[in-house]
Amino acid sequence: MSRPPLPPFTQETAAQKVRMAEDGWNTRNPEKVALAYTEDCAWRNRGEFVTGREEIIGLLKRKWTRELEYRLIKELWAHEGNRIAVRFAYEYHDDSGQWYRAYGNENWEFAEDGLMRRRLASINEHPIAAAERKFHWDINAPRPADHPGLSDFGF
Repeated sequence: MSRPPLPPFTQETAAQKVRMAEDGWNTRNPEKVALAYTEDCAWRNRGEFVTGREEIIGLLKRKWTRELEYRLIKELWAHEGNRIAVRFAYEYHDDSGQWYRAYGNENWEFAEDGLMRRRLASINEHPIAAAERKFHWDINAPRPADHPGLSDFGF
């Protein structure tokens, strides 16, 4: 199985890979998202360490059970060879209706077939009022091309 674009990445293909990841995560479909990773992919996600697609699926199921109406924006930070650095922000609410915004950075390493083999994520979040939300698009669709990105918001 191959997942283009493939490394080594150019500015254009790295940005394309980032947007594809954003669109995938915004589906909130753990099984679909996990297909972008190697069978033995290693993750560090906050304080949780998982290895392999099955553990990734489990982590994402737990995440999206707690993080409701999740909307994510990713932005390319840097790239070289088979590695991409990304910054991101996402908004969600919990089951009590409290909204949150999370900010973070990810370091990605890809196998030759374009599947991610390592993902290292650092994430911080804080509560926000519903009126402070910035990410507004149909929850069942990818972020529209004309919706502001992270730099537009100054994040």
